[in-house]
Amino acid sequence: MALLQLSEPGQSAAPHQHKLAAGIDLGTTNSLVASVRSGEAETLPDSDGRHRLPSVVRYLGDGIVVGHDAKAEAASDPLNTVVSAKRLLGRGINDIKSLGERLPYEFRQDDTAVPRIHTVAGDVSPVEVSAEVLKTLARRAEDTLGGELTGVVITVPAYFDDAQRQATKDAAKLAGLNVLRLLNEPTAAAVAYGLDTGSDGVHAIYDLGGGTFDISILRLNRGVFEVLSTGGDSALGGDDFDQVVAEWIMQQAGIQDDAGHAMLRRLMRDACAAKETLTESDTAEIKLELEDGTHWEGTLSREQFNELVEPLIRKTLGPCRRALRDAGISADEVEDVVMVGGSTRVLRVREMVSDFFETEVLTSIDPDKVVAVGAAIQADVLAGNKPDGEMLLLDVNPLSLGIETMGGLVEKIIPRNTTIPVARAQEFTTFKDGQTAMAVHVLQGEREMVDDCRSLARFELRGIPPMVAGAAHIRVTFSVDADGLLHVEAEEKSSGVKTGVEVKPSYGLTDGEIEGMLRDSIDYAQKDLETRRLAEQKVEAERVIEALISALNADGEKLLNEEERTLIVSELEKLVEISKSDDHIEIKNGIEALEKACEFYVERRMNASVSEAMSGHSVEEFE
Repeated sequence: MALLQLSEPGQSAAPHQHKLAAGIDLGTTNSLVASVRSGEAETLPDSDGRHRLPSVVRYLGDGIVVGHDAKAEAASDPLNTVVSAKRLLGRGINDIKSLGERLPYEFRQDDTAVPRIHTVAGDVSPVEVSAEVLKTLARRAEDTLGGELTGVVITVPAYFDDAQRQATKDAAKLAGLNVLRLLNEPTAAAVAYGLDTGSDGVHAIYDLGGGTFDISILRLNRGVFEVLSTGGDSALGGDDFDQVVAEWIMQQAGIQDDAGHAMLRRLMRDACAAKETLTESDTAEIKLELEDGTHWEGTLSREQFNELVEPLIRKTLGPCRRALRDAGISADEVEDVVMVGGSTRVLRVREMVSDFFETEVLTSIDPDKVVAVGAAIQADVLAGNKPDGEMLLLDVNPLSLGIETMGGLVEKIIPRNTTIPVARAQEFTTFKDGQTAMAVHVLQGEREMVDDCRSLARFELRGIPPMVAGAAHIRVTFSVDADGLLHVEAEEKSSGVKTGVEVKPSYGLTDGEIEGMLRDSIDYAQKDLETRRLAEQKVEAERVIEALISALNADGEKLLNEEERTLIVSELEKLVEISKSDDHIEIKNGIEALEKACEFYVERRMNASVSEAMSGHSVEEFE
């Protein structure tokens, strides 16, 4: 008789032990959790059968409420109910205003870099708010699966920068979760969609959620998902659609801009309801209770709604163009467009995106659930449940990473759209004689000058042996892990001294920096090239001037007569004056003129150096 091996629900016994893992779509408006059960990935509902969990947290004097119950009180208790916290992750207090003119919160005013929202339960950060959402989803998964989670895959917008990704991991850590990986939302959608259709080729993933927009161009081939390029806007989504409708209602109803928090919440609630109604109907009836107790009623047609939101939809097409250009393909090479995110239910969005890519958009997979399903599939693989069916996911870093060099220039070490995880190294050297330390300034962005890029971190490498300028060999290594987080290390090769930094959140990224980095790199390409050439020539002129002055001080009187010295100093003074010019060609010619004038002096110095080295030795010793 064969023996049966029994296990508890949600668990299995060795040798076929199934580890419990989940995929979490931490959304701006709603969040979901999914897991692979009986070979199928599916989102997990709560006890009332609801799959979506509103990303809303309400703080009370005696506890915390998360989800539907919190959302229900958002209008009546706006100061203690935090919605769309994802939009605040990784941002500084000075950037909050750029996310909207009327955020209904009271922020603590102090010198902290992390924004903290004042509630009756105390001051809370966006990381803490997000942690409460993650805790609720994790409990749902563990209750449904009947055991403790081994780990989770959490999705983030592909355009999230290092600070925003780190803030997401911090929230998961605070929630007590083991993060197997952060996965770009469009890539997660491709995982789910690619498995469902088995379609190889080039696909576009158009992801318009509640607060973020991502566009990714991917190549699918035999289970390998390669992200060719990414783009997007981390502060554009369905919330903005609601905002323009709310502003229209305010105009129609004569509501002033200084309306109270409760009124603003009611406006956003009714605007969202009207938007959703217009997906199915040609008109939406709006009834709004005003602050004086009276009511306003109006009708918004689908045509009017389309006029209101078209500028926002058009704003998503710019990143689509750039993503195609970065991928090196044209729109007609894209086989299909996968629509992801609740905001893609808006019919005008589907129409305009279809027209742009000249193909029908795909909506057969629930746009709200597809990201969570893809994350669950990847979590199942990373937990070790499918060792023979492992899927290769090749994500890319969305913006170039590099360091500052002399003259305020940016030397890119890992270009944007490089497949991650990745490690790249480059050698640098000292600028001045006897230099024993080097400041390393880590930057992110596409422009050529430091002032036009985003500062991520600074650290110093000390203990460099004193040498002449240019003799030291300092190796700077950039490593980006699978979560898109950056580690930078600098090492002086001869001595072995090294130091490094793990790039932690650097709060203060504005919407303009996120939205404009790629556009500016194109718009200012020629100007940046000229600026870089000028800066490089100025640095080179400074190097030549300092080296010559040092040489003259060391042996000028010994190797040069008065006439020769006067000639060289005259040419030196000319270059000093020319180096103030804004003409890089003039500076380059000035450097060449000085070097030509000094050729005889350089030769004498070399001969003198050789003679000194050979002094006291025979020629045979050097053979």
